[in-house]
Parts: sequence; C-alpha cells; structure tokens
Amino acid sequence: MEGKIRLEVVTPYGLVFSDDVDEIIAPGSEGEFGVLPNHAPMFTTLKIGMLTYRKGNHTGYLFVNWGHAEVTHDRVLILADSAEKAEDIDVERALAAKKRAEERLKQAEKFDQARATAALERAVTRTKVAEKAK
Repeated sequence: MEGKIRLEVVTPYGLVFSDDVDEIIAPGSEGEFGVLPNHAPMFTTLKIGMLTYRKGNHTGYLFVNWGHAEVTHDRVLILADSAEKAEDIDVERALAAKKRAEERLKQAEKFDQARATAALERAVTRTKVAEKAK
C-alpha cells in the first residue's frame, strides 16, 4: 500500500502482528529507532522494550523480548524471542513475575542475578505496555 510500511512481528510460536502502518518506533539494542515508508535497508538487534506503531490516528503498542529487526523500504520484520500486543498482556501475571524477580534479586547468593534482572525488566516493561492499551 502506497505511503505505508508492512510491520510483521514473529516469534518462535508464530505471527503476533501483521499490518500496514504509517510509522514504527522500536527498542533497538543501541537505542530506539524510528522507521517510515521508504526507509533505508538495515538490520539490527532489539532489546526488551516497547514497540510502537502508528496507523492513521491509532497508536498501537507491543511488548518485545529481545530479537532482530530487518528493515527494507516497504517492510519491517521483527523476529523476537517473545512478543505480545498490549491488549493481550496478562497484567496480574506480569506483576507476579515482577515480585518473584525482586525477591530473587534480594537473595543474590541463591539466584542468577543476570536472569533475575532480565526477568524484572521484562515484567516492568510488560506492565508499562499493558497500561498503554487502557
């Protein structure tokens, strides 16, 4: 579609999102980056974060958990370890995961701190993304 760019978000479990949008902002590992139609081709890594897209007057949000982005002039393909649309996030589950991660971080000698830190970041980000759907 003229003036649009195809956004596809795929995880090992399947397609999470696919639509023609006007603009994309993604959580690159080196910082957020924006993509408009006819963007220069690029390939980059993603970190845990919020992916935002705009389609007309609607702004949508997705949680992404690490991955890669391939950008061409007419498509952005996100290959993520996991991803969820904001409206699909189970906030209670995310809050429980946040609590577990915080407890594990308090017990440094018993748990892998890097894993607990990543779990906390995922949980906090998922709740922030879910808030956007309200």
